[in-house]
Amino acid sequence: MMGIRALRRKAGKEDAEKPFWISFSDLMTALMVLFLVAMAVALIAVTHGLATINKDKEERQQTIAACIADVKALTDRSEFQGVSVHGHSIDFGTLVLFGNDRHRFESPTHEHFVRQFVPRVLDLARSEQCEQWLKRVVVEGFASQTGDYLYNLNLSYLRSQRVLCVLLDAKAANALVATDRKFIQSLFLVGGSSFNTAAGEAARMRRVELRLEFRDLGSARDQHTDIPLDPGAKCPNDLH
Repeated sequence: MMGIRALRRKAGKEDAEKPFWISFSDLMTALMVLFLVAMAVALIAVTHGLATINKDKEERQQTIAACIADVKALTDRSEFQGVSVHGHSIDFGTLVLFGNDRHRFESPTHEHFVRQFVPRVLDLARSEQCEQWLKRVVVEGFASQTGDYLYNLNLSYLRSQRVLCVLLDAKAANALVATDRKFIQSLFLVGGSSFNTAAGEAARMRRVELRLEFRDLGSARDQHTDIPLDPGAKCPNDLH
């Protein structure tokens, strides 16, 4: 009996002295589980973010494609036969040409065509398909491959400017309405190519195009400035 009591007292003493700290292996296991959970959450967040970006990118491409399709449908109309769409550019072909080494239109009918066609483009620019991503419209003039580089660069720029002069002329017989002219001032820019790289007949060196530029994914939409119209304003070329 005495021996049994002694053994019981010894076991109780060992239990009292045993520490309550978890083992090192248990601690590492718990940390590993937390790490795996954190990585899983991060992976889900990244995957969701990439899926959202890809979805937005696809929607942007589809919207722009629908916009270009509407432009293409416009050029297929009988009154606009001869205008073509290449990528995001509208090529007037031989319907809008400039005189040789000049920045004036070859014929008054070309001016009339510009005033007839561009308002239809403005209508599309205000549509849901185009307005969402359309950033600007660049009027791109062209010049000959031969001759002085700076001369042709200036000539191509003046040809682009002439298009805007025609569109903003409030005194023309078929002048655009004020709302369209204000929209052009906020949306259109002038560009020029010193040397035209297009192959073909010489007329291609005297043409003009409208290049549609679209916003990148994630970029803020431009706030178009409301520029007041001056009915008596003249293009610089008209002053000489």
